[in-house]
Amino acid sequence: MADLSTDFLGIKSPNPFWLASAPPTDKEINVRRAFEAGWGGVVWKTLGEDPPVVNVNGPRYATLWSQDRRVIGFNNIELISDRPLQTNLDEIARVKRDFPDRAMVVSLMVPVNELAWRNILARVADTGADGVELNFGCPHGMSERGMGSAVGQVPEYIQQITEWCKTHTKMPVIVKLTPNITDVRIPARAAKAGGADAVSLINTINSVMGVDLDRMTMSPVTDGWGSHGGYCGPAVKPIALNMVAEIARDPATAGLPLSGIGGVSTWRDAAEFIAMGCGTVQVCTAAMVYGFKIVQDMCSGLSNFMDEKGYRTLDDFRGRAVPTVKNWNQLNLNHVEKAVIAQDSCIQCGRCHVVCEDTSHQAIWATKDGQRHFEVNEAECVGCNLCVSICPVPGTITMRKLQVGETDARTGRVIDGSSLNWTEHPNNPMRVGCA
Repeated sequence: MADLSTDFLGIKSPNPFWLASAPPTDKEINVRRAFEAGWGGVVWKTLGEDPPVVNVNGPRYATLWSQDRRVIGFNNIELISDRPLQTNLDEIARVKRDFPDRAMVVSLMVPVNELAWRNILARVADTGADGVELNFGCPHGMSERGMGSAVGQVPEYIQQITEWCKTHTKMPVIVKLTPNITDVRIPARAAKAGGADAVSLINTINSVMGVDLDRMTMSPVTDGWGSHGGYCGPAVKPIALNMVAEIARDPATAGLPLSGIGGVSTWRDAAEFIAMGCGTVQVCTAAMVYGFKIVQDMCSGLSNFMDEKGYRTLDDFRGRAVPTVKNWNQLNLNHVEKAVIAQDSCIQCGRCHVVCEDTSHQAIWATKDGQRHFEVNEAECVGCNLCVSICPVPGTITMRKLQVGETDARTGRVIDGSSLNWTEHPNNPMRVGCA
């Protein structure tokens, strides 16, 4: 039986699934329900100084739907906790007392002032919380107070505040990074330089969810006006995985503990983040769409996967995929693959032919002997994977690697098993060894 327990920065939890700092972790009743459902930990909704912030009393959320009405993207304009600080602290203390085996991390966001950070850290420590997460990511609201992504986009602020926090608390300090930046490695390096014990990512992405074409307003609106918000949900997972991978493979931050956030909706999503080096995963949108009991499916699915693969603990596959992530100029340009269509499962829909004919390389025939029949023309196929990506029948179109001794029908080159990347390629005027 797979062991899902985690020890992240000395913070123990029965499984790696934590609820992210968001509406689901806003108050005691929610967090108790979450723990009773089986969540391994929570990051309490971001706390700030009193007086508490004021949220809009109108639409705060908007969704991006797939064609079958599944939520694939989620947008919110909600700010940090709008309840008094002491009310939150009292509830945190009670929940931690009653669930000592669960991870209790508290998200914090106060102005760029050392005294403000010192004071709130001391009050959080008194609750018995396991750690703090510094919210340097929220893309909307409170920038005028020097908080959220207004801080997360300035590496010097990240390092300075992290240093303050490490000076004024013994609790583990996790820095939550914003994706609204050109190169996520820069703030991650700043967090590490400031002494951060870990980073979590990604926070939400700046977004406008849509336009109401009848009223000609952005959507959603409050009293006729709208504001950009933070985008999350399944659609952001590829962005999050890329940023996690960049930090995991950067020599300056390699080995820095990571908590993965962004589109985790299934056990498979979680396994992908763990394979990219994450010690825990944080979930928000999936819980808001399906409820807290979704964690039970996540735990059972992850456990079954680990049993099937022979992984006893999460550490057995943590970070295993990181070495496979390279820069484009390191890829082997002598490697050749061709698409193959399995005729016994092809439903003759023709989508592969249409997209290849219209937008790619005209490498799929549509007829054979006067009959409707879809087959790959290897003399034109460049192995782009587009047909695999759009085929509605899983496994019907696959990619086949050309073996040593085979001839690439498109180029006439015989596959010899050698490797050649762009840094060495004769077409590169800046190739290695080029005078």
